[in-house]
Amino acid sequence: MDDSRQELGRNQLGRRSGIEVSRIGLGLWAVPGSEWGPGDTQASLDAIEEAFDSGVNFFDTADIYGDGTSEELLGRAMRGRRDQFVVATKIGWKGFDVDRGRSQYDAVQKLVDGVTDSLRRLRTDHVEVLQCHIPFVEPHSEVFIEGFRKLRQDGTIGAWGISTGDLSVLQHFNAGNDCDSLQIDYSILNRTAESEIFPYCIGHGVGVVVRGPLAMGLLTGKMTANDMFPEEDFRGAWIADSGQNPQFRRDLETVDKLRQELPAAEPLSAFAIRFAASHPAVSTVIPGARNREQAASNSAAGLLPPLGAEERAAVDRTVPPGGGRRIWPA
Repeated sequence: MDDSRQELGRNQLGRRSGIEVSRIGLGLWAVPGSEWGPGDTQASLDAIEEAFDSGVNFFDTADIYGDGTSEELLGRAMRGRRDQFVVATKIGWKGFDVDRGRSQYDAVQKLVDGVTDSLRRLRTDHVEVLQCHIPFVEPHSEVFIEGFRKLRQDGTIGAWGISTGDLSVLQHFNAGNDCDSLQIDYSILNRTAESEIFPYCIGHGVGVVVRGPLAMGLLTGKMTANDMFPEEDFRGAWIADSGQNPQFRRDLETVDKLRQELPAAEPLSAFAIRFAASHPAVSTVIPGARNREQAASNSAAGLLPPLGAEERAAVDRTVPPGGGRRIWPA
């Protein structure tokens, strides 16, 4: 590792993969052309650079993020130092037949070809982690499992997993006890994984990649009831024509209660990331960042200690263990 880089704590991704991932990673959904509204290419590259310099080694992307832009930007950022990046990408939603409820990947070779496209955008011949992006069992799920196994045997991928919040789907993909990782939404506002999914992952050696630790920005503490979102930003659905929808208002009220429980000195965003990273099932947490400042703030949270008993009790008083709601399905 470069001497100039910070040292973030690292965990092994599950019991079998042998892959070490930084305690805090970087999620690369919010790039230009994605559902997060207008973006800036250089700002996204700066976010990757800042995260890397801060000790992050785990970068999560997908073929559908910005219609390939996310993978392309990560490929540019890795040039000349690919061996210092742990890359996770996802496949499944491109060409998905909504009417028939099935993916386009009805044969292993089609899946392999799709992965080859991702590798071309990433400018690499392999990825450390490949994940199924479809969060439910569909007619071609077995193609994904068979294809992932073939790609791992060929050395194209180091490990494979599923992105879902449904325990039965995880169990389906792990029926052969060789699914390495689960990507799942988990935050103070969405603790549902604590009840059954996290215990399953611990018991079966499945590594957990947490997305959404900031609940799409709600847990930054910066949102208010008067906020508006750009037309292209999917979070606009949180606001109805007549004003904020009831769930958005309830979430803001929960965040306000949480802030009253916590010391004012620590940013709420850092506390929220620490919360997600503190669960023993979790291997890495991948908050998104749209610029250098956000990436620096998120990475800095990885240098802080795990939540103590009093801090966790404060969270429990606001959102009970296993409580909350699902913010985003996949």
